[in-house]
Amino acid sequence: MAGFKQPDFIERQQAAAKARKAALDNFRAKTADPGLAVRLTERNASAADRKALKTVRDAEKAEKKIRDAERAEQEKRDAALQAERAKAEKADREAALQAENKAARDARYAARKSRSKKRK
Repeated sequence: MAGFKQPDFIERQQAAAKARKAALDNFRAKTADPGLAVRLTERNASAADRKALKTVRDAEKAEKKIRDAERAEQEKRDAALQAERAKAEKADREAALQAENKAARDARYAARKSRSKKRK
């Protein structure tokens, strides 16, 4: 078995030059491909379509966010209005209850007065 031979500087330089030349030839072959222009055009068209769809989705999201905010604001106003109505109804019930209690109290007082006048 032969021993490992260390490549010298010139051999390494030549190998690197061959690799660069092969990469350049490969690149030139790919750019000379007639189908490349078609693929690039299709890729750009699909990228433009994706961008347009994303713009539409973003606009829809913004509109939905605005609608949700408006709906939340309307619900808040409705809840405040409902609370105000409930408070007014409670105050009305309280006033009616106090009027009933006063009428009952007055009736008891009048009955007591009439009893005391009958005794005399």
